[in-house]
Amino acid sequence: MSDPSTGRARALVIMPAWNEQEALPGTLAEVFAHAGDVDVLVVDDGSDDDTASVAAAAGATVLRMPYNTGVGGAMRAGFKYAQRHGYGAAIQVDADGQHDPREIAVVLAGLHEADVVIGARFADKGAYAVRGPRRWAMQLLAGTMSRIGRTRLTDPTSGFRAANVAAIDLYARHYPAEYLGDTVESLVIAIRSGLRVQQVPVEMRPRQGGRPSHAPWKAAVYLVRAVFALGLALVRRWPAVPPHAPVVAAPEGVRP
Repeated sequence: MSDPSTGRARALVIMPAWNEQEALPGTLAEVFAHAGDVDVLVVDDGSDDDTASVAAAAGATVLRMPYNTGVGGAMRAGFKYAQRHGYGAAIQVDADGQHDPREIAVVLAGLHEADVVIGARFADKGAYAVRGPRRWAMQLLAGTMSRIGRTRLTDPTSGFRAANVAAIDLYARHYPAEYLGDTVESLVIAIRSGLRVQQVPVEMRPRQGGRPSHAPWKAAVYLVRAVFALGLALVRRWPAVPPHAPVVAAPEGVRP
């Protein structure tokens, strides 16, 4: 989708949301206030609260899933929407407010140099920290993904990431819906398909409302599943993608 006044391809914020009626109003208000000239799509992932109506009232376009598909399923639907409506870039932003909307322009600006850009929590910016088995899993994944992608990746499980046209087209067809597929496997798909993956440092925040999706006691399970998800991603084959996507800058009126 192009802006008629500038002729530039617009960026789409894709916000997967499951029972996020508490956090959504504040998150959307910040996105509209600080993210510049972007459109916002909230993918209501089978919520049984007022997520959809709250999102629509705040001014977002709402795509309702018939049942809960998980983040991966919601994001694939979002990428299909972006592809069909001709967006030049898409960026995932969590509905719970952990992704600071002031950083959206920073992540989008990274598409000058790459096809997929990760907003990284552990890249010398901010004070976000995790400990124990969850941290060990992230370090293992970061080291492995850095070798595969031949670039420094400190936070491969971050969901705060942007995609250009080539990545949108790939993800509309092949975005994984399995556990951790939306983070680990989606990066492997991009790298194995010939896309460029890089990261930019961002500052994350605590959840702004609702309940966290990962309780502390699940840390050990997270470690095992993360390694298993990476192993599956590495043995699967993915199609090559021609490097045809244009460079996309930050939205109008926003400076990274």
